[in-house]
Amino acid sequence: MNWITRENAKVDRVACPWLIRKFIDSEAKFHFAPANEVMERAWEHWAIPFDVPDVQFGHRGGRCSFESLVLQFGLTGSPALRRLAQIVHAADIASDADWPPEGRGLKAIAEGFALLHGRDDQRKIALQTPLYDALYAWCGAQAETEERDR
Repeated sequence: MNWITRENAKVDRVACPWLIRKFIDSEAKFHFAPANEVMERAWEHWAIPFDVPDVQFGHRGGRCSFESLVLQFGLTGSPALRRLAQIVHAADIASDADWPPEGRGLKAIAEGFALLHGRDDQRKIALQTPLYDALYAWCGAQAETEERDR
């Protein structure tokens, strides 16, 4: 499948490709376009738009796009993925930046990658994929510890 979003990716627009490739479509291709061209280019590339206004896989009901994908694809059964979604939410939604506290760190890292790599969104995805793998593993370990301590 082809997916498309706004260029100059930071938190949500890097986290979503990780999620899509890890749990939804391992062969997914991602396209980036200026915000005002995303929908037009979606038709050109036969691509599913995400993290743009008024789309299914965008900010809806107080959720960030990552959370919308988790919900729409029925990925809510994993405690590790639920925790990761909370962190991505905190990093992406300024009004919820303080919980969980890891969200502030993720936001700083994402913005650092954006400073280093500018609009090279494919490079940012490639470089940050191991970061999301590691954060997901950490979330799983935290969930196991909490379950064991109950």
